[in-house]
Amino acid sequence: MSGNYRALTRKYRPQTFEDIVSQEHVSSTLKNAIASKRLSHAYMFCGPRGVGKTTMARVLARAINEVDETVDGEMLSQTLNIVEIDAASNNKVEDVHHLREVVRVPPQNGNFKIFIIDEVHMLSKQAFNALLKTLEEPPPYAIFIFATTEPHKILPTILSRVQRFDFRRISVDEIVVRLKEISEKEGISIDNESLHTIARRADGALRDALGLMDQAIAFCGLTIEYKELVNALNMVGNDQLFEFTEAVAGQNAAAALTLIDRLLKEGVDIQEFLVSLTEHIRNIYVASGSDQMYLVEATQETKERYRGAAKSFTESDLMRMLHTVSEAQIRIRDVQQPRVHFEIMALKLVHMSRNRTLEELLDAAEALKKKSVSPAGNPESGLNRAESGSAGDADMPIQTQTNQPGVQVSSPASTDSGWIQAAEAAERTEQQGDRFTEPSGEGNPLHRDAHGIRNEEISRSDKTGFSDRAERQTDEPNRKRAAGSPEMHSEGRELTDQQARTEDLNETELEEDLILNGRPALFKERVRTQAVSRKSAGEQSQSAKEEVRKVRSLEEVEVLWKDYLSLLERSVSKMLFHQMEDVRLKELRGNELVLSVHDPFAANMVEENKLELASLLKSIIGIQVRFRCLEERKESVGSQAMSPYDRFREIQKNDPHLKTIVELFGAELQY
Repeated sequence: MSGNYRALTRKYRPQTFEDIVSQEHVSSTLKNAIASKRLSHAYMFCGPRGVGKTTMARVLARAINEVDETVDGEMLSQTLNIVEIDAASNNKVEDVHHLREVVRVPPQNGNFKIFIIDEVHMLSKQAFNALLKTLEEPPPYAIFIFATTEPHKILPTILSRVQRFDFRRISVDEIVVRLKEISEKEGISIDNESLHTIARRADGALRDALGLMDQAIAFCGLTIEYKELVNALNMVGNDQLFEFTEAVAGQNAAAALTLIDRLLKEGVDIQEFLVSLTEHIRNIYVASGSDQMYLVEATQETKERYRGAAKSFTESDLMRMLHTVSEAQIRIRDVQQPRVHFEIMALKLVHMSRNRTLEELLDAAEALKKKSVSPAGNPESGLNRAESGSAGDADMPIQTQTNQPGVQVSSPASTDSGWIQAAEAAERTEQQGDRFTEPSGEGNPLHRDAHGIRNEEISRSDKTGFSDRAERQTDEPNRKRAAGSPEMHSEGRELTDQQARTEDLNETELEEDLILNGRPALFKERVRTQAVSRKSAGEQSQSAKEEVRKVRSLEEVEVLWKDYLSLLERSVSKMLFHQMEDVRLKELRGNELVLSVHDPFAANMVEENKLELASLLKSIIGIQVRFRCLEERKESVGSQAMSPYDRFREIQKNDPHLKTIVELFGAELQY
């Protein structure tokens, strides 16, 4: 029975130009040449496997010599006027010498003697050179037809003496149409999904598609269903691919690992699965733009599934997935544990951060940043002037209440005028220092009562206008500012170095020396020292404040900026220096210098080192300023956020060290 059976690839080999699928550009040219009697002495048919090169050569030979249709294409080589040679097994110089002898013999019947040389690229260089003279000046009755899948291996001297025709791959739809015709003739029932699966697996070769159809018929019989076909061909089905992408979209690592285990137990090859997965993710990417679905070679039902899967990913996510899968295809070939690396690749896809989530985080951070730098005094900003560190509250003294009812003192807080008032009050305390005498017996006026301060002490506070306890309470926030307390950090920027040293005085020790040890002389001396220090600090603060107010524009800062950068290059890290090189001076608002940066990384660097940067800038321009960063990113095409690849390239431009690393080691962005 096997002797009577012929495979579909042999049984349905085309006999005419019209039977050849998807090569109309070659068929029409050859038919016109035959009709006009303008036949060339040599033709070269190039193209991938299974697209009809040898079949086209046989059809052309049949048409030229007008061979009867009853003669099968495979029997043409047995005729005297058509000689078919396999160059893969006849590639020596001796074989070409024999061919030259045969060429000398004219045709026995008909007008032409045709030589079909298949896989001509297998001829050696010496064989090509031996054939060259005959090919250049053949007898008038000789026609050579060469067929090859690798035209680049043929000598240019040969190519220049032939007419070349390039065959194209056969599309999936054309293969499906041809398979439907053959299945109807053979009485085979097959669904569209199975036809598309066979056509895609054939990779543009109709001969491969017919071979797969033969295999499916042998396994399934005359009724072919999709599930049985997948088992017969040991292929990765669409259901398995969609199941994998659903596990990735849901970030379900357990489902992904279970699927991998099931596939490997079923005998699915890892490389084949990765190839199918690459095409699957590519189709989902195409489906994200619904107007491009003609690029997806699948049934209409499968296209709808691709559209549904595309809703779970962004285009950036799909690009990163394609990058990860393609990298895995290269690496898994040479590893000793391909399954482990396959599972690692799956876990990467599952746990990969989604681009949509990253964009939401960036938008939230940007909104929070805008809210934190909203203008002072704006009631809608949600921040009062004290929280935002506005200058409007700087001139308002804080009302602080002492432990005794009815006694309130205006605290200097963090303002220059407040410090001046404190210094003047301390001077008055010094002038009245002679009132303090050595305590004697129980009449000591400084003896504490149950509330901690006697009425006589309160009256003294009223006379001097600066109560010692009120001073201690109001100075407590200022000491926190000088020490760098987080809650007072924004207000503490206004203090000068001299004020910070003044605030470090331990006033609790003064009170203990006075009351517990009975040493008013020590109290008197320390009050005098404290008053002088506060007066000096107030004068310095006032002079610094006047200096900021009267001069210093942004243009003057720009003039000295080069000197500042030179100082930074010697004083700070290289990374911080390069980030400061790229900033742009935007505005000078009093003692606040606004800088424009291009990315969040630069903003974080400046924000973390702003105290050191401000201190170094003061040594250049003579003013204590505060740094404030505004991020002004360049928008990409279509007003969309920059992709991670574009950001990586932008960072390379701004950082020469990173650019050098990329050029030397070939570094790239890893997802």
